[in-house]
Amino acid sequence: MDITIVLAAPGWRAAVKRPEALARQAAEAALRESGAAGAITVLLADDATVRRLNSDHRAKAKPTNVLSFPGGMPGHLGDIALALGVVRREARQNGRRPADHLAHLVAHGALHLAGHDHLEAGEARRMEQAEARVMRRLGRPNPWKEGSAATRRSAP
Repeated sequence: MDITIVLAAPGWRAAVKRPEALARQAAEAALRESGAAGAITVLLADDATVRRLNSDHRAKAKPTNVLSFPGGMPGHLGDIALALGVVRREARQNGRRPADHLAHLVAHGALHLAGHDHLEAGEARRMEQAEARVMRRLGRPNPWKEGSAATRRSAP
């Protein structure tokens, strides 16, 4: 699999042990789950960078946890960007380890690039189930399990 990880915010290393390796594993597991193939780039950025991307591409002038941008060329599934500050805050608020939240959000973004969505109830449930299977493969907690502190995201 052709997965490139770009560490643009060094603070990721303080928040998560080996963030590049974890992001790669999560993206690979999501692609295997979906049966999709193609190149993906994962940008581990800061909040300001993701706020700018969110403003430029979605007209929302605020950072969000994860953004997915479908690729425009054959063989390129697309790009994923994650905001360190948002990921840390959400993990803390939901009683999750930042590494588990990072893995979940990378899987979420990769599943979007593979064609999953969560706009309607049935789609959302199928995507949540795929995310749970990916997290199980990674040996990480199911973010949707009853009693978990995970919250639904509005970001794509």
